[in-house]
Amino acid sequence: MGLFVLQLLGIVLFVGIGVSAVTILGLRYIAYRMAGQPGTLSASDYEAFPIPIIRFASWKKAIRTLLLAMLFGVGAALILMRFVYGIGAISNLSDQFAWGLWIGVDVMSGIALASGAFVIAAAVHIFRLKRFEPLVRPAILTGLLGYLLEFGVMTVEVGRPYNFWQMLIHWEYHSILWAVGICVVVVAGLLFVEFLPVVFERLRESEAVTRRVPISSLSHLLKKGWIALVVFGAVLATVHQSSLGAMWVLVPAKLYPLWYSLYLPVFFWISALAAGLTMPIVESILSSRAFKRGLELDLLADLAKASSVVLLVYLIARGVDLVTRGVWPLIFQPNVQAAAFWLEVGLGVIVPAILFAIKPLRHRPAVLFNGALMVVLFGIVLNRLNVSMVGIWPYAGYVYFPSWMEIAVTVTLISFGVIAFGLAVKYLPIFPEEGEHAAH
Repeated sequence: MGLFVLQLLGIVLFVGIGVSAVTILGLRYIAYRMAGQPGTLSASDYEAFPIPIIRFASWKKAIRTLLLAMLFGVGAALILMRFVYGIGAISNLSDQFAWGLWIGVDVMSGIALASGAFVIAAAVHIFRLKRFEPLVRPAILTGLLGYLLEFGVMTVEVGRPYNFWQMLIHWEYHSILWAVGICVVVVAGLLFVEFLPVVFERLRESEAVTRRVPISSLSHLLKKGWIALVVFGAVLATVHQSSLGAMWVLVPAKLYPLWYSLYLPVFFWISALAAGLTMPIVESILSSRAFKRGLELDLLADLAKASSVVLLVYLIARGVDLVTRGVWPLIFQPNVQAAAFWLEVGLGVIVPAILFAIKPLRHRPAVLFNGALMVVLFGIVLNRLNVSMVGIWPYAGYVYFPSWMEIAVTVTLISFGVIAFGLAVKYLPIFPEEGEHAAH
């Protein structure tokens, strides 16, 4: 099967790149038609309806684009192999270790990092903190992309996407996995609706589009129900974050005591709040550097200050839980689990909480970025990996480590999300104009 698999990999790599090119050209053609242009691939740019065109300013950018296309092609080939030969063909998962990298990083971490959509939206539209409004759109975009990527990962992980509809018809409300799946669908749809005003704002600039689509009426309708959408989204996001933690409450004999707790749903929710406050810091600073725009330093510093409080609450809650369950001596054991715990809590909670609590430090972009990145990588991603992988190792009897193909699929999906975010920022009104908010 080895030679056949290599041949299949090459074919799908070629087809993956070809499909990507055809898709780009097709979408560009449709966009021109909607904008009232002649509809040819060589049509000139339309100022009110900007359409992305691939141009290479240098050979370095051309090589980078080619490597990216190859990455997507390999990722598509691996996903196809998963459906043809089964999940065991591209992963190290087994009956002993059924959940691994995809669940820990792409699902549990991705959902936590997407929580900024509801944290920031609730702060602005429910608690009336209007000064944070410049951060709402990028947060909603991040949340939407996070949930869409989770949907893709769940399709690869579970398989048989053609049976997905059954979850919507047959309500297994006694199953926590069913609750997680329903939350993914509903929250993704809700975020899509919340993101529509951004798209409508750009489409409204094209008279040809407004003649064909009632953009103003749809925008007015969304504006009337906006508060209801935000409230419903915040409540549902709380349920979803908690349900991800509740999955692991069902395995008391399998999860290592440093992470197992009846309060895991609460811990997941509190840590998701911290992620919702720090992820906008990371994306704002990165987009500021990439697109040479101003930085909302005062807003980001306030988010960091609030994050320090949330991290402190989380740290106290985890500490009290360890002490009351009598498992605190395990943090001093000379094993992998204790080391992973200290990395998670030390670099992901304690250090950023201290940095964000000191006013002069949290007004420095470098400190803001590095502190927020520590929360994201160690406080969220490592925590979810500890729960889904490291904490299961002692019970499973062997150390599961993801295959290169699992890692490649994860990198492909994350790269897709990053590129989609960059394109949205470039061609849609995601961040405020320079004159709308003071640059620092």
